[in-house]
Amino acid sequence: MNSKSLVSIDDISRDEILDLIGRARYFEENPNLKVLDGRVVATLFFEPSTRTRLSFETAVNRLGGRVIGFSDASTSSSAKGETLKDTIKMVSNYVDLIVMRHHLEGAARYASEVTDVPVINAGDGANQHPSQTMLDLYSISKTQGRLNDLTITMVGDLKYGRTVHSLIMAMRYFNPTFNFVACNELRMPEEYKEICRANGIKYTESTDFSPEIINSSDILYMTRVQRERFTDIMEYEKVKNIYTLRNSMLADAKDNLKVLHPLPRITEIDQDVDDNPKAYYFEQARNGLFARQAIICRALGIDLQKN
Repeated sequence: MNSKSLVSIDDISRDEILDLIGRARYFEENPNLKVLDGRVVATLFFEPSTRTRLSFETAVNRLGGRVIGFSDASTSSSAKGETLKDTIKMVSNYVDLIVMRHHLEGAARYASEVTDVPVINAGDGANQHPSQTMLDLYSISKTQGRLNDLTITMVGDLKYGRTVHSLIMAMRYFNPTFNFVACNELRMPEEYKEICRANGIKYTESTDFSPEIINSSDILYMTRVQRERFTDIMEYEKVKNIYTLRNSMLADAKDNLKVLHPLPRITEIDQDVDDNPKAYYFEQARNGLFARQAIICRALGIDLQKN
């Protein structure tokens, strides 16, 4: 595995996280630095994506690199039965970096082990989404002025939500307090609660999305119930609309509260929230460009001090 790969947020230290946030801030101020001249990046999306794929490809383009790849696995040789190993080894012949999204947990780790080209995990099943975590951390840092000692409430699909799983792992360095709000079918998996306990992180669990929880929060992290993770559509129908954030629910929230969402949103945030200054999810998506520019440059070993 290339040491510059980013498969899990657990692959990088606290100092590396802070360095990436600093790089993201630099790219927000200087988004069009041509530091990737002559570099080729493959975006291999075996699973559908809009924001992640487009922001990675925009990041490469703004930095002066070239992009190859696919956004639909049916257009690749995997549709003919080519193994993931063979696809990765073949693509590695042509590129300097691979960005990959896959529906199977562990696929990105496997890919990183069969090539010397750095691999960035753009989401593997319900497991990890480290580039989303970096843009989340950058968004939190920008809006709160810090990462330490914040109360973060996570709402919705905490079982399959890879974004909340990665965020828990990253925030263990910064002494958060978590509120986990989910129905019993979509509760936070035990392994992530164990991470909290092992790191002395306080957390509560609730099925009730109460005013008390909202009003105690610095960050309200909403998630959609992910239909694509359910094998039983009736189970999905039963839980899909349990939690919806409405503008009136934010009336007594802290002044510094920001509402985040990895998007796409379905029914979990009403449209009437969009004009509330506490809504930050569209700005959060924009921050993804700068965070991913930072991640790409780290993966390719580009020293911004020399550019």
